[in-house]
Amino acid sequence: MLNVNITESAQDYLAGLLEKQNCEGIGIRMFVSDPGTPKAETCIAYSRPGEHNEEDLIVEYGKFNGYYEQRSIPFLDDAKVDFAEDKFGGQLTIRAPNGGQLTIRAPNSRLPNINDDSPVEDKVNYLLYNEINPSLASHGGVVSLAEMAEGFAVLEFGGGCQGCSAVDLTLKEGVEKTLMEKIPELKGVRDVTDHTDTSNAYM
Repeated sequence: MLNVNITESAQDYLAGLLEKQNCEGIGIRMFVSDPGTPKAETCIAYSRPGEHNEEDLIVEYGKFNGYYEQRSIPFLDDAKVDFAEDKFGGQLTIRAPNGGQLTIRAPNSRLPNINDDSPVEDKVNYLLYNEINPSLASHGGVVSLAEMAEGFAVLEFGGGCQGCSAVDLTLKEGVEKTLMEKIPELKGVRDVTDHTDTSNAYM
C-alpha cells in the first residue's frame, strides 16, 4: 500500500514543471535507487507517455499522474514531497525515512550568474544543471562535473545514464556538443563513470 504525501504546493510546482515540457500526458515517476542501502536516493523523474513500467502503481493527481515503482513502494513508506517558497525561488523537498532524502532546488536558485568572465567550471555547472540534466531527467539520468583537469570537463553520469548502452552517444552528441558549442575555451569532456554497473541503466 502506498503511503506517500505530495502536498498541494508540491503538486502545483510539479504541474508547472511538467507543463513546460510541452508533452501531453507527461507525469512524474517516483522511485528509490539502491533502496535499503546507505547509497539510497529518492528520485522524481519526468515520465512521458509509454515510458513508465507496466508494473508501476498509477496515482491520479489533479493535474498529472504519478507512477510509483513497485520495488520502491516499501521504501517510500511515509515519504513526503513538499514545496516551499523562499528568497532563492523555492525548494522542493522529498523526505523518505526508509529510502533516503533528496532536496531539489528550483531552477537557477543556487546557480551563479554566468558571464564571459566566469570560470569554466561555473559555466559547465550552469549548463549541466539548466540545459543538460533536465533532458536526462526523463530517463532518470543525471550528469555532474567531477572535476576540471587540464581544460577538460571530467563528468560522472548517474541514475539511468550509468551503465546505459547509449551513454557514448549521449556524451558525444548531447553533452559534449552542447558544452563545446557554448564554452569555446573548453578542450573537451571525459567520462569517469563506471558503466559496468547497469543496475539502473535506462537502455
